[in-house]
Amino acid sequence: MNMKNRIISLSVFLLFLAVSLHAAKVDTLLVKSPSMNKDVQVVVISPEATKASKSATYPVLYLLHGYSGNAKSWIQLKPNLPEIADQNKMIIVCPDGKNSWYWDSPKDSSYRYETFVSDELVKYIDNHYKTVAEKKGRAITGLSMGGHGALWLAFRHKDIFGAAGSTSGGVDIRPFPTNWEMSKQLGEFAYNKKSWDEHTVINQIDKIENGDLAIIIDCGEGDFFLNVNKDLHERLLGRKINHDFITRPGGHSGQYWNNSIDYQLLFFKKFFER
Repeated sequence: MNMKNRIISLSVFLLFLAVSLHAAKVDTLLVKSPSMNKDVQVVVISPEATKASKSATYPVLYLLHGYSGNAKSWIQLKPNLPEIADQNKMIIVCPDGKNSWYWDSPKDSSYRYETFVSDELVKYIDNHYKTVAEKKGRAITGLSMGGHGALWLAFRHKDIFGAAGSTSGGVDIRPFPTNWEMSKQLGEFAYNKKSWDEHTVINQIDKIENGDLAIIIDCGEGDFFLNVNKDLHERLLGRKINHDFITRPGGHSGQYWNNSIDYQLLFFKKFFER
C-alpha cells in the first residue's frame, strides 16, 4: 500500500472512530409494570451525553410497534434511529406492547398497556433520564396497531402527551372484527359491540378540543386502513380540530413506514421547538 492509500485508509478509520465515539446510547431495559405485575421490555435511545450537554434535558418521543412486533421492531425497521436521536436531541422510547392494541383490556386483566405506557412508563422515563417532564416535551406515535395505540393514548391522556401521530394506523377497528387478536382483548364483536365502539380511536375524538394536541396522521394510498384514516380526518375536520393529514403512494409495509416516520419526526421536532 502506498503512502497516499495509507493516509486515505487512516482518514476513513479516524472518521469511523469519531462517529462510533459520538453516538446515541441505546438501552434495552426491563421496566416493572405494577398494574400487570411483570417486567416489560423497553428500548430507549438517548442522545450522546457531552460535557456541554450534561445539564440539558430532552423531549421524549414514544414510538409504538404494530401487531406481532416488539420493543426492537422500530430500531430494526429504522436502524439510524440513534443518529436521528442525536441530530434532533430527543429521547426515543419503544415499549413492547405485545398484541394489546395498547388498551387496558376489559376481558383480560393481565393486559393493562394503556396504564403502562401513559403512566408507569412515562414516570419511569422521567425518573431515569434527563427529560422535559411536561406534556410540551412528550409526543407519541406508532405504526398500524401502534398508530391506533398512539392516538388512543394521546386522546385519552392529553394532560400527558402534547403531540400525537399515526402512520398506517388502525384508527377504526370495527371493520376488522376477526383480525389481529382484538377479540381476545374485547370479546367477539357480535356479542360485544358496545365494547368495540368504546375501544376504537375514531370514537375518542370528543375527548379533545382544538389545540389540545398537535396531530399528524398519514396512510398509504394502497393501505387497507386508508378509508378509516380518511374517515378520522373528516371527523377531525368536522370538530374543527387542526391536524396534518397526509396520503402518499404505498401500502402497509416497512418500506412505507421507514419513509413516513421521517416526516413525523420533523413534525415532532418542530413541536418540541415551539
